[in-house]
Amino acid sequence: MTIRVGIVDDQQLVRAGFALVINSQPDMEVVIEAGDGAQALRALASYDCDVVLMDVRMPNMDGLEATSRITDQGALPRVIILTTFDLDEYVIQAIKSGASGFLLKDAPPEEMLAAIRTVHDGDAVIAPSSTKRLIAHLAHLLPDEQRARPEIIKTLTEREREVLVNMARGLSNTEIASDLFVAEATVKTHVGRILAKLGARDRVQAVVTAYETGLVTPGL
Repeated sequence: MTIRVGIVDDQQLVRAGFALVINSQPDMEVVIEAGDGAQALRALASYDCDVVLMDVRMPNMDGLEATSRITDQGALPRVIILTTFDLDEYVIQAIKSGASGFLLKDAPPEEMLAAIRTVHDGDAVIAPSSTKRLIAHLAHLLPDEQRARPEIIKTLTEREREVLVNMARGLSNTEIASDLFVAEATVKTHVGRILAKLGARDRVQAVVTAYETGLVTPGL
């Protein structure tokens, strides 16, 4: 199956560079290129897309507004936020609005490709240390009324809480299975139940909830 990718960035050279790398992959194809969020929304109305690489700062409509509108419309496409900053406060808002992670623009090509595949598979990009720090900071920056209620964690079983803590550590399903001495299929089942109970779109939002409720703390 070919992963259909959209690139949204106001710098044409950036788009061209990303497109060159992505189109070189046998399992990927760039189907949309846009210079701002408004253009992206118009393009997405006409073309099916699985994963969108979204810049934050753009004219007309920025990446935050575009991400919010895209994720409000359904499960696809999933959005990976692009940023030039290791800890960009605007990216926090983007993840809260439904983005499936974020990627530094100067990340190695193989990291970008891995992120696209990970998000396409239904996971979220948490493993990079910058993403973990970002999510950890989120709990302290949100107003109290916007944070998840602590009691929502009580809906999880003890094993589900263990899995969620490992998700917050940035572990993959395979690594969690090894850590807990269970089958990977069992971990996938636990992750699915965690997302359903927390009302989370993906792993990123589940981990955000874990920090907001105090199940895990910065420095984990």
